[in-house]
Amino acid sequence: MLAWLRQYRRAQLPGDISAGIVVAMMMIPQGMAYAMVAGLPPVAGLYASIVPPLLYALFGSSMTQSIGPMAITSLMTASLLAPLAAPGSGLYMVLAAQLALLSGVVLLVCGLLRIGFLANFFSRPVMNGFTLGSSIVIALGQGDALLGAVFPQVHPLSAILGVGAVVLLLLARQFLARGLRLAGLPAAAADVGARLAPMVLVIGATILSWLFDFGALGVHTTGAVPSGLPGLNLATSASHWRALVQPALLIGFMVFLISMSGAQTLALKRSEKLHSNQELIGLGAANIGAALTGGFPVTGSLSRSAVNFAAGANTQLASLITAALLALALVAPTGWLALLPLPVLAATIIVAVLGMLDLDTLRTAWRYDRADALALLATAAGVLGLGVEAGVIIGLMLSMGAIIWRASRPHIAVLGRIAGTEHFRNITRYAADTTPELLLLRIDAGLFFANVEPVRERIDEELAAHPATRNLVLVLSAVNAIDTSALFGLVELNTSLKARKIGLHLAEVKGPVMDRLKHSSLLDTLNGQVFLSTAMAAQALSAAH
Repeated sequence: MLAWLRQYRRAQLPGDISAGIVVAMMMIPQGMAYAMVAGLPPVAGLYASIVPPLLYALFGSSMTQSIGPMAITSLMTASLLAPLAAPGSGLYMVLAAQLALLSGVVLLVCGLLRIGFLANFFSRPVMNGFTLGSSIVIALGQGDALLGAVFPQVHPLSAILGVGAVVLLLLARQFLARGLRLAGLPAAAADVGARLAPMVLVIGATILSWLFDFGALGVHTTGAVPSGLPGLNLATSASHWRALVQPALLIGFMVFLISMSGAQTLALKRSEKLHSNQELIGLGAANIGAALTGGFPVTGSLSRSAVNFAAGANTQLASLITAALLALALVAPTGWLALLPLPVLAATIIVAVLGMLDLDTLRTAWRYDRADALALLATAAGVLGLGVEAGVIIGLMLSMGAIIWRASRPHIAVLGRIAGTEHFRNITRYAADTTPELLLLRIDAGLFFANVEPVRERIDEELAAHPATRNLVLVLSAVNAIDTSALFGLVELNTSLKARKIGLHLAEVKGPVMDRLKHSSLLDTLNGQVFLSTAMAAQALSAAH
C-alpha cells in the first residue's frame, strides 16, 4: 500500500470512489450467492468481502484486483468440506474458516519462499477445462434452489421467480448495455450499468417479497441476517485440522492461479507490473483475514475486477471503499436481507457461471493443438465425473505430462544449404542441397535425461537412411542446456561413431552450454571438431572430401 499511497494523486480519487460504490453494489448479491455455493449461510459471503480486500490492499500488487468470494473457490470449499461436516452446520462454518486460515498460511509461506513461479505449470487450456467443468457443476447444483424443491418436483412460485430471474438476467446481459448506450450513456457507464443488473433484480425481488410475503407463500428466503461481524471461533479437534491440510494446499494453489489469471489480464491493459510472490503474500493475508472474520477462502474475481476496472478504479483505494460500504451495510439494520428470495440468488449464480463458459479456447486449441484440446476436455470431464479435487489433480498431471511428453520428443531436422547462400534449413520444408557424406542434424530442444534415448534413436535412424555419411554434425543452436544424462549419451554416441569411422562434430554451441562442456571429457575425446557456424562446418568437412 505504501508504494501507491506515496504516488497518489487527487485526480485518481473520483474513479476510485465510483468504482468502490459500484463494486459494493455488485458484491452484496454476489457474495451472498457464492456463500450458498460454498454451503454456508448467505451472510458469510458478506463477512468474506470486508477484511480480505483490506489486507490485500496492504500487501497485493494489483491495482484493480477485487478480492472476495468467487464461484470456483466456493465450489471447491463445498466439495472439500462435505465429507467432514453437514453444510450449514456450526462445525461446517468453523471448518470453512479453518480452511481459509490454512490456505492463507500456505499462500503466505509460498510468497515468503518466493515460489510464485509454480503457477506457470498449469496450462491455459487445462485451466479453461477446470473452469468449464466447475461452471457446469455449480449451475446444476443450484437447480433445487432455483425451483424451490428437489427436481423434478417444483414449487410453482419459486420456479416462476427463479426461471424469470434467469431470463431477465440473460436479457440484461445481452441487450441492456446496448440499450443504455442508445439512451445516451457513455459506453463505459453503460457497461457498468449492465453489470449492476443482478443488484437491481435482487432489490426488486426483495421488495416484492416484502409486499406479498413470499415466505408465507412457501418461497425460501435468506432468513435472519445478524448485524455486525461474527465472533472468532476456530476451536475444533486436532483431527479436523489434520484433515484440512491437503485441501488447504489444493485450494491455496487454485486461489493463486485464479487470482493471477485475472490480475494479469487487467494489468496488461495498463502496462502495470505484477509481482507473483507479492501476490502470494497479499492473497495469503486476505485468506487469513477471511478466517478471522467468519468467512471462507477468497480469491480475485475476474468479473468483479473487470467491473472495478471499467468503473474507473485507479488504485486499491477503490477496494477499501467497497469494504467500508459493506461493513456499513452490516452495521446498519439488516432485516431487509432476510426477505431476499433464494430462487433469485440461485438465478444470479447460474447466470454468473454461465458467463464463465469460454468455448473459444476449446475451438482454438482444437484447431491449433489437439493434445491441448483433449487435456481441456479431460479436465472438464474429471471435474464433472470425479469431483473438483480430482479435476484439479487431473489438470495438473495433464499439464506436467504435456511438458514432459513434448520435451522428451524434440523436433530434429535434417539440414541442407539454400542454393547460393550460407543459410541452412530443414530439407522437408525448403529446396535445400545436401552432401551424401555429410549429415547435418539440428536438435530443437534442450538435451536432458527424458529425451536422451529418443534423440539417439532418431540419430541412428537418420544414419541408416544416409549410409554414405562420413561426418555427422549436430547443430545445437536451439539447445539451451545439456544435463549429465545427456552428456553421457553424447559420450557414448561419440564412442559408437568413432568405431564406425564416422566423425562427430558440434556446431553453433551456445556459450552457457559450452561452458558446461568444458568441465567434461567430451571435448577432449570428441571424434571431430566444434564449429562456430553450420556454414563453416559444411565448408570444412565438404573440402575434406
